[in-house]
Amino acid sequence: MKVVIIGGGEVGFHVAKALSEEDYDITVVDIDPFKCRRASENLDVIVVEGNGASPNCLNEARVGDADYVLCLTRVDEVNLIASQQAHKLGANKIIARLRNQQYTTQDSIIRPEKFGVDIVIHPEKAACEEIMRLVKHPYAVQAVDFEAGRLTMLGLSINKDCSKITNKHLGKIAKDNSHFRFGVIAVLRGQETIVPWAEFEFNEGDIGYFIIKTEDLENLMGLLNKEITHTHRVMIIGGSKIGRTLAKHLPNDSLNVRLVEKNRPKAGQISHMIDESMVIYGDGTDIEFLKSENIQDVDSFIAVTENEQTNLIAGLLANHLGAAQSIIHVSTTEYIPAIQEIGAGAVFSKNLSTVNAILKELHTDITEIPVLTFDEIDVDVIEFQPEPGSPVTERPLKELNFPKDCIVGMINHHGKIRIAHGTSILTEDDTALVFTKPKAITKLKKLFSS
Repeated sequence: MKVVIIGGGEVGFHVAKALSEEDYDITVVDIDPFKCRRASENLDVIVVEGNGASPNCLNEARVGDADYVLCLTRVDEVNLIASQQAHKLGANKIIARLRNQQYTTQDSIIRPEKFGVDIVIHPEKAACEEIMRLVKHPYAVQAVDFEAGRLTMLGLSINKDCSKITNKHLGKIAKDNSHFRFGVIAVLRGQETIVPWAEFEFNEGDIGYFIIKTEDLENLMGLLNKEITHTHRVMIIGGSKIGRTLAKHLPNDSLNVRLVEKNRPKAGQISHMIDESMVIYGDGTDIEFLKSENIQDVDSFIAVTENEQTNLIAGLLANHLGAAQSIIHVSTTEYIPAIQEIGAGAVFSKNLSTVNAILKELHTDITEIPVLTFDEIDVDVIEFQPEPGSPVTERPLKELNFPKDCIVGMINHHGKIRIAHGTSILTEDDTALVFTKPKAITKLKKLFSS
């Protein structure tokens, strides 16, 4: 499978990183020597330095032989031209990243399909979807739905109130709570990611990534001595595209939403654009302003300005002043583990949201590639279907020589889902959701192959 990625920035780099762990022929194209060098030194990919919209450059990258071309630069127009050129050169399928959502409206003059684009990814839309999941689960630092919402993965902080699970073997905790099933697919301890097995013990300060059937969520929260809270009051800091989109789509009968913008003329413009939410002129990093807006009564505080330092400061202040949940947007993905360790709240990156949206689209057509990638904990989520006669169909999971850095989280048998455990045996009719560090993927594939 040949994939050409045009644009070696944060999004292109992380997509290439996720795909290069598999047996794919990856070529990265970028005009920036620094980005080319970064990809060449850190990834097992071919790098072509040059203009991704140039036919000569695309010919050098062998775009005509590509199964997929991913146009992922920061400039919409470059992505459209690159898509058009790749289409003319014979690329099989093209995915383009477009920030301007007006290109995909019914009355748009410029339609992506006219440029040969098969699938469009909107970064802000992907980011908003992630934020909405976090708003739905204000007690979590990360939330992802699988299987049309029937399965939930939650990142939860392990604090002093979680005494039922600290300093106890994970296997014993599961045995003592056998009335419901849950899996722990990863634990973030400081800067280290641990894929836990039965002998693992939680420490206070850990962040545990739990997978559970949504119907059993109340049981899990009871085990952790955490309350399932609901969001009613939302404050958005920043009139960015993400902020404006949230202010337009979040409000409903149960949500009161306020958007704060520190630029007075921009705040005025946004107030005329959005009727669904209240728009306030103010500074989200001003303590007195936050106090005057009763920050302690805010359920979800969302910092999404165009400046990640501003977002971090605002999120820290909101957390300190009593907001129930802080959601902080950063562009630099390397910051995420450190911010999580501080405990400032939930942190996300628009870039990683975009990466996961792209991987989902690729997964529709290509099997055994990451469904999602959690770069902050260096874990990929891969959906496998066992081949007839493969090792996983012959013995229980606990009797197999599974790599230590992976864990089977869920098994889907003809639409019926269950949390995997040591005695589970898969069949060729099952699909399994596996959480794994990239280095374990090669060994993992052998267990699902005949």
